[in-house]
Amino acid sequence: MVRLDASSRSRYLFVAVVVGHVLLISAQVVSPSGPSLLRLAFVGVVTETQRATWALGGGVRSVWDGYVALRGMRAENERLARENTDLRVRLQEERANTNATEQLRGLLDLRPRVPWTTTGAEVVAGSTSPDFRSVTIDKGFSEGVKGDMPVISPAGVVGRVAQPGGHTATVQLIIDRSAAAAGRVERSRAEGIALGNGDGTLRFEYLSATADVQRGDVVVTAGIDGVYPAGLVLGHVERVEKNGPSYRLVTIRPVVDFSALETVLVLLAPTPVWTPATTARDDQVTR
Repeated sequence: MVRLDASSRSRYLFVAVVVGHVLLISAQVVSPSGPSLLRLAFVGVVTETQRATWALGGGVRSVWDGYVALRGMRAENERLARENTDLRVRLQEERANTNATEQLRGLLDLRPRVPWTTTGAEVVAGSTSPDFRSVTIDKGFSEGVKGDMPVISPAGVVGRVAQPGGHTATVQLIIDRSAAAAGRVERSRAEGIALGNGDGTLRFEYLSATADVQRGDVVVTAGIDGVYPAGLVLGHVERVEKNGPSYRLVTIRPVVDFSALETVLVLLAPTPVWTPATTARDDQVTR
């Protein structure tokens, strides 16, 4: 073991002596350009090292700059996406405000033309059940709203108050399957019963065989069912099918857009359209 160590040390010493001699000779040998070979070799190594270092640094710097630029572009895209979303929301708000204003203006324009005591109400909820088509309004007993009071919009009939509460009320829509209203064809004065189909339409039944009903006719309330006063628009005749002289199917398309209903009028109490003038003779009889 001691001999192996001595042999290894001798071999390393020999290599070191050879390298030292080579370095001394290189330092003494002068190149044609002037400096020694050792110096030229040293400068070459240093130069290549610097070149590699600069190349590596440039690559790292390029990658970093690209990463920073990519992050900046991503942040810019996210900002633009947020602005786009905000603009869309603002547009929807403006459109909703415009629609609400137009509906409110329609109700205000309608008030002077209807001969009834009315109260405006906002739709605050809708029914999720297809078996009972209804909406909830923000008026109830406290505002004089009672059961079976008609509810209308500027376009026409909405429905009737089904379940009034303290400050809210449930309105059964005219298109509900259990809803009904006496109707009259405005053109021919033919009368029947408009019944809800539950699918957004009405069917016009109990028509006489001599009734004159055509597609496009306007159907209004007849005022004989004890709920709806006469003259309110129910809709337009969309389909007419006959079986011989009798009517087999008459479909009415309501004029009210129930999917965009926001404001309504509740008819609290009808008032007489015409009041006879009081004469002097009547005054004397009264006295």
